[in-house]
Amino acid sequence: MMFSCSQPTAETFVPDHTELMGALARTTHLGIGAHPDDLEIFAIEGILECFQQDDAWFSGVVVTDGAGSPRHGRYRGHTDERMRQVRRREQKKAAVLGDYSAQVLLDHSSKAVKVADRVVVEDLKRVLEATQPKVVYTHSLADKHDTHVAVALRVVQAFRELATDQRPARVLGCEVWRDLDWLSDEHKVEMKLNGQEHLQQALLGVFDSQIAGGKRYDRAALGRRRAHATFAQTHAVDDAGGRVYAMDLTPLVADKQLDPARYCVELIDGFRAEVEQRISRLGQP
Repeated sequence: MMFSCSQPTAETFVPDHTELMGALARTTHLGIGAHPDDLEIFAIEGILECFQQDDAWFSGVVVTDGAGSPRHGRYRGHTDERMRQVRRREQKKAAVLGDYSAQVLLDHSSKAVKVADRVVVEDLKRVLEATQPKVVYTHSLADKHDTHVAVALRVVQAFRELATDQRPARVLGCEVWRDLDWLSDEHKVEMKLNGQEHLQQALLGVFDSQIAGGKRYDRAALGRRRAHATFAQTHAVDDAGGRVYAMDLTPLVADKQLDPARYCVELIDGFRAEVEQRISRLGQP
């Protein structure tokens, strides 16, 4: 089996120089993000679980080229093409630092992802067929970034078009441009992080074009993880150094008839019901 992508500018990178198909096949945890640095924000559980393990491997997929990112300081004068190359190099550095099995850069435009171009779904299907991971991390459907939500929808679509035995045990939609602490506890997927804060910091710090370019994603992501760990439980001491939250997208992958928008609305309704019940219970006698 050969692996190929639709875009002539797409690239695959294997940090330890294992043969590509072997590197993809050994993947147990797969992150699929919209832009360079998204994986290191939302798929950190998988990255840390697989770090320097012999029987667990994290691979990353970046769907878009990242050319349209904001830029400031030393990056202010960068053209879209130069920014694209910078962000690609940064993502490959993160793959080396995080000991990834493979890094796939599909290099689609954000527009192609948002208009549901078939080539995006076909590329994702090729990746999923080659990796067949146990766990997949992607964006939350409640994210407020259009490209993030579009990537999550394309991931769900790709899985629905695969054979049942090629689907993972779990698909998680993780927070980036909107926290998921509002999810009711019964619907919230909690990913606890203990230790390796130096590695978490280093993985985020690789993306200098974003940090020095005007966005402190490193401080924001680490701060959110620590805040979630403290505010997770009202009557118990902290049991983790950090937390990342996700919504479970596995039901959407398993049931082709389940509408993604309806599924998200039901999660929101669950939060609303919880708030209403608490106020009613504690209200005036």
